[in-house]
Amino acid sequence: MAYAALLSGVTLAQAGLGAVHGLAAPLGALFPIPHGVACSALAAAATRMNIDCMEARDPANPALEKYAQLGRLFRGRSHVDDAGARVFLVHTLTQWSTQLELPRLSHFGVTAGDLDRVVARRRGNSMKTNPMVLTNNEARAILAQRL
Repeated sequence: MAYAALLSGVTLAQAGLGAVHGLAAPLGALFPIPHGVACSALAAAATRMNIDCMEARDPANPALEKYAQLGRLFRGRSHVDDAGARVFLVHTLTQWSTQLELPRLSHFGVTAGDLDRVVARRRGNSMKTNPMVLTNNEARAILAQRL
């Protein structure tokens, strides 16, 4: 187990973590939210925001193709178009959140009035490896979806 934990840590450090971890870190620092719960609660909303931002501002971003590949894997079909595969990816992540009954951020005391505080503390290393630079409003919208 220790070796597996070491390998996963090294892998994550090399691959980068992105918006999910960038927002989960200040959530965990400010509220009694377990890190894994925060990450899983934000995964669908952050994925959707990244896709929307890349499609609008950087349609040549190679991460769009990676999201599409993941959507195809989840769908079990290799011939799904890119846009449809990305929609399926977000749909799958959203379904998992519902099926697993992941608590909303408000369950841990997070309110709409707290979002600016969380957003202000999101500038750590994790955000540097997100496929898009998200604005404060975009980061706030991710959190707001999960209140």
